[in-house]
Amino acid sequence: MRHTDPDGHPRTTPPVRGWPTFLLSVLFGLPAALFALITWQVVAAGPLARADERLSDSLVQRGAPTQFLADLGNITVAVPVLALVLGYVAWRTRATGRDHWWRPSAAAALLMAVIPLWVIPLKELIARSGPPIMGPGTGFYPSGHTATASLAYGGAVLLLLPWLRGALVRRAVVVIAVVVNIGVGFGLVRQGYHWPLDVVASWCVCATLLSSLWWFGSRRGSD
Repeated sequence: MRHTDPDGHPRTTPPVRGWPTFLLSVLFGLPAALFALITWQVVAAGPLARADERLSDSLVQRGAPTQFLADLGNITVAVPVLALVLGYVAWRTRATGRDHWWRPSAAAALLMAVIPLWVIPLKELIARSGPPIMGPGTGFYPSGHTATASLAYGGAVLLLLPWLRGALVRRAVVVIAVVVNIGVGFGLVRQGYHWPLDVVASWCVCATLLSSLWWFGSRRGSD
C-alpha cells in the first residue's frame, strides 16, 4: 500500500510493524544498557567513574567559546527553538487536512515536559558531586542541560525531516543537530560544569526517548 508524503507525493509505507529485533534492540536496548552500566559505576565509584574523573581533570579549561556551547543547553535557548518547530510542523500538518494533526508536535513537547520527572529524581537519588571547580554540592548526574539540548534539537529535527526536500538537506540537518549536541556536551565538560559520564548518561536516555518519538511518528505515518 502506498501513501502520500506531506506534499502529496506518493511514498512507500515504512516497514514499522515488521521491524527487525536487532534494530529494536539497538535503538532501545543498547542505550538503556549503557545507561545502567554508567549509573552502576557512578553509584559504586567504580573504575569507569574514577577514569571519568581523571579525564575531566585533563579537559577542564574555561573559555568564552565553550561557554557559548554550554549555553546552547539552557532552557531559554533550546526550548524556544523546539517551540518554533512545534508550531511550524503543527501548522503544516493541519494544512494537509490530516486528522490528529497535533500528535507529532504534542509527542515532542511531552518528551521535553517529562525531563524534570526523570532528571531531578536521579540527581537526588545518586547525589554525585561535581567537578572540583564547581565546589561543594551534589546533583550533577545526569546532566539536565544535556537532556534539554538533546530532546529539543533532536526532537525538532525528527519533526522537520518529513517536510524537508532532498536527502542531502535532511542529512545536513541531522548532522547539524548531532554536532550541536556534541558541542553542548563538550562545553559542559570543558567548563567544568559536569563530568563526562554525566553527559553520556543523558545522551543514553535521550537516545531511547528520541527513538521512541521516531518510532511513534513512523507508526502514525503507516496508518
